[in-house]
Amino acid sequence: MANTEQSKKRARQSEARYAVNKARRSRIRTFLRKVEEAIASGDADAAAAAMKAAQPEIARGVSKGVLHKNTASRKISRLTSRVKAVGQAEA
Repeated sequence: MANTEQSKKRARQSEARYAVNKARRSRIRTFLRKVEEAIASGDADAAAAAMKAAQPEIARGVSKGVLHKNTASRKISRLTSRVKAVGQAEA
């Protein structure tokens, strides 16, 4: 348990950051899920639109320290290739 004033403050700050990061991570996952659902439905336009909305959210996660930049890059790259594949399957 925290004893000093500073350690108590750090514990409070840690809880607050945890809540913010948890909400941000949840928001990113929601955007990713929307892309996944659009890909599964086979709708190329919906998938492209969902991807366009998800990319800045993922990048924001990197800038806020929720995701590592390589993780975000990997997710964007893999999703983009899958979205393109949906467009190719229709044509």
